[in-house]
Amino acid sequence: MMKRIFISLLSLLASWPVFSQFRVEVSGVGLTQLPVAIAPFRGEAAAPQKIGAIVQADLVRSGQFRAIDTASAALDENSRPDLSPWRQKGADALATGSISRLADGRYDVRFRLWDVVRGQDLGGQSYAVPQGDLRLASHRIADYIYEKLTGDKGVFSTRIAYVTKSSQRYHLWVADADGENAQAALTSPEPIISPAWSPSGNQLAYVSFESRKPVVYVHDIATGKRRLMANFRGSNSAPAWSPDGKTLAVTLSRDGGSQLFAIDANGGEPRRLQSSSSIDTEPVYAPDGSSIYFVSDRGGSPQIYRMPANGGPANRVTFEGGYNISPSLSPDGRWMAFISRIGGAFRLHVMDLGSGAVSAISDTQSDESPSFAPNGRLIVYATVAQGREALMTTTVDGRIKARLSGQGGDIREPDWGPFQK
Repeated sequence: MMKRIFISLLSLLASWPVFSQFRVEVSGVGLTQLPVAIAPFRGEAAAPQKIGAIVQADLVRSGQFRAIDTASAALDENSRPDLSPWRQKGADALATGSISRLADGRYDVRFRLWDVVRGQDLGGQSYAVPQGDLRLASHRIADYIYEKLTGDKGVFSTRIAYVTKSSQRYHLWVADADGENAQAALTSPEPIISPAWSPSGNQLAYVSFESRKPVVYVHDIATGKRRLMANFRGSNSAPAWSPDGKTLAVTLSRDGGSQLFAIDANGGEPRRLQSSSSIDTEPVYAPDGSSIYFVSDRGGSPQIYRMPANGGPANRVTFEGGYNISPSLSPDGRWMAFISRIGGAFRLHVMDLGSGAVSAISDTQSDESPSFAPNGRLIVYATVAQGREALMTTTVDGRIKARLSGQGGDIREPDWGPFQK
């Protein structure tokens, strides 16, 4: 059964068309959304990036905010605005700012945040950045606003990894959390699958077929250098980092069948975690490192199980439906996202691990590869929407979804990176 999943994945990889730029579409309405006004930044009309628009898109995509119209505003971070009109518009908060070019060619980006209801100055920040970092500065502004208004850390300046295929070549990309500003980390004539961020955010583990079989590599993002992690007899696949970054769980078939092993992140001999006659794959560590969730067909069909991180007896976790795969754990350990086949449709589900309650949070038919944002508030996953492959983000309750879609191509295998240190 699990082998058929693997073969189907290769078929899908082979059919992907050309990748191109993303566009973002947000749909849905949350139960409680903070009304926030992001005024156009003074000077942004002549700037390479529209800072205010990027900040607003980030906040709306999170599902926590709704935008208040600011089209006629003429403010910057030095203005002490009259907050009465913004109260009348229903805004709870107002952000103002400016962007200007410095003599050395960099851009000076400044902003200030106001609590409209209480009339309070909530502070601000400034960044002097090269043109290539203007989007990053925008995401950091959105992170500041998000944390000030919700109390939770924002994830807009984090990164995602994903895979595309174009012109018979496969590309491993690292991009901003909104899908923009993608940089190719690896290009290969053979498939690349299963990218997985290290806890530090400095490395990516992935599976490459360039040796005409699946082999696990670890790739250093800053230098582009990589090292071979698992190239044993048979298949080497499904890498997953332990929370401390010292160990990788992988699926190896070196002893026959697909079984789970642990390998020191610096290399060495793998240690088998279980012995079974079933196919065990897709390991993922619990956030506290005490256990590993994985997929096994030991009960006759793919289901998700949990075992101690050092190996031992496994307990079944999923019981609803006959086909459940691709577990992903929220950073606080409360939620598990996974894919369940319901009546022939593969749909994203979320389980409350405390109660065992399961909710379907998508209405699409071909969802795959869920991954939680590092604050646990959003999930990124791949799917087919309106007949096209797409990358989606959703709130954990499924109420707010954003589609990040290549206009001329498709994307797969998303993994959301950690907070930047």
